Amino acid sequence: MTDTPSLPEGYAISTDPARVDRERVHHWLSTDAYWALGRAREKQDRAIEGSLNFGVYGTASGEQVAYARVITVRATFGWLCDVYVDPSVRGKGVGGALVAAVRDELRSYGVRRVLLATHDAHGVYARYGFAELERPGDWMALVFGP
Repeated sequence: MTDTPSLPEGYAISTDPARVDRERVHHWLSTDAYWALGRAREKQDRAIEGSLNFGVYGTASGEQVAYARVITVRATFGWLCDVYVDPSVRGKGVGGALVAAVRDELRSYGVRRVLLATHDAHGVYARYGFAELERPGDWMALVFGP
């Protein structure tokens, strides 16, 4: 059974790309996310433009406190990436509610498989239905650089 947590009171989730605080998201990822350290702003902006974006916002302030994006055509497959929760709201359930919202949105499109990569949060994602690949030897990657 997977969790379906509610977003804590005082926060709202939006998939409106116009609401994404691009400067804040770039700062979070390029300075504090091991997978995106040093990422150029222009590259982050292109990633936002080509993705399904999820933001969590304070309902009173409108300030963005979390972010996730999915690379998908909203039909068969999704790649969940760039999940980030501001340190000021970690431990309040914002991140779990965000991951559950992503999962539920993709399920509503009929997406059959969602992948992600993580070095340190396997247990977190397992609570929302993610599992290690059954046959990792079936997967391949084309890597152009670090």
